[in-house]
Amino acid sequence: MKRKRYSNALKSKVALAAIKGDRTVNEIASEYGIHASQVNRWKKEAIERLPDLFGNKNGRKSKDIEKEKDRLYQQIGKLQVEVEFLKKNTGHLL
Repeated sequence: MKRKRYSNALKSKVALAAIKGDRTVNEIASEYGIHASQVNRWKKEAIERLPDLFGNKNGRKSKDIEKEKDRLYQQIGKLQVEVEFLKKNTGHLL
């Protein structure tokens, strides 16, 4: 038996209807032909993700920038060690 897949649009409609609270979960579930526990699950997920939707986008970008900066500093350090090693070992050739 295959699991039924629902579109993101349907999930958002159901979650929004549940968040509004003007109808019961059972009414919403019967209207969209899904189980009531699914309505509650999508409502909970929507509420949990809302702060991220309106969150600070610069904060996410700055984390990515910091990771990239750390990676580049690590690479610079590695290259400096290699240069020193080559200077030391090829000094007699100059």
